[in-house]
Amino acid sequence: MTSAPFRRRAVLAGLAAAPLAACGDEKPKPPPPKLDLPTPPLGSLEWAAAGPWRLDPERDAWRHPVETLKFFGIRANMSVIEVLPGRGWYTAILAPFLAQGGGALTVATFDRTQATEAQLTALKGFEARFLSDPKLYGAITMSAIGPKVAAIAPDGSADLAIVMRNIHTFMAEGYLEVALKLIFRALKPGGVLGVEEHRARSTGLQDPRAATGYVQEAFVRSIAQDVGFEFGGSSEINANPKDTKDHPFGVWTLPPVLRTAPLGMAPNPDFDSRPYAAIGESDRMTLKFIKPGAAPKS
Repeated sequence: MTSAPFRRRAVLAGLAAAPLAACGDEKPKPPPPKLDLPTPPLGSLEWAAAGPWRLDPERDAWRHPVETLKFFGIRANMSVIEVLPGRGWYTAILAPFLAQGGGALTVATFDRTQATEAQLTALKGFEARFLSDPKLYGAITMSAIGPKVAAIAPDGSADLAIVMRNIHTFMAEGYLEVALKLIFRALKPGGVLGVEEHRARSTGLQDPRAATGYVQEAFVRSIAQDVGFEFGGSSEINANPKDTKDHPFGVWTLPPVLRTAPLGMAPNPDFDSRPYAAIGESDRMTLKFIKPGAAPKS
């Protein structure tokens, strides 16, 4: 006859072995099913933003291009001016969208007669990318903006002009008011100027050259209204409350640049960019201004 202690040991051993046996018999779980997300309609703003031709689409989490352009009131049949496009981050959305919808895109870039070698090199890269595929990007009109430029487009020809993170560029080069007057002239009555810009603290004086890259929102609104624009509203879609705006190398200390030394100096390998990468991209104002007069017809 089996003793009680022996029976208890046998039961405990069986209980201990049961999970091991279950693990050995367990079948691997199938991978989760892929979500069959709907494809954005051809020609929509969402379609243009989802295209494989995009530049750095991972930045959408910080720049919210679809929501920003909708806030500005963009429509596919509009005549749009993009001012100082850089590498063409927004161009890669605007150009296909407008090409599909019967709109028109004018790009006002640096005045070649005044541009630096770096600016000319960037301009060549832009043209190589966006002027070589008219089927996708449409027939983009190239123009220039600068203190010696007479016009960026025919007077009263554009429905919308956008200046994305370049107000500080105009300030650094000393022609912000001239630039805004050129844009004002190019817009139709009722046309919209959309601005996205690194937002400075509201206290203290605005550096007229915006050396840190940050600009006070009240300053932008004041200059635009001095030129003749009416304030049309603001959005917090591109705000980042984590941005303290007091970085050692200005706004360029943050992503996507992550500068580690003053401009013109070699990168500092000992500088720790991790705290700035954790902040993310800058806090930005998103503003809409309107040229007085009748709104353009749809």
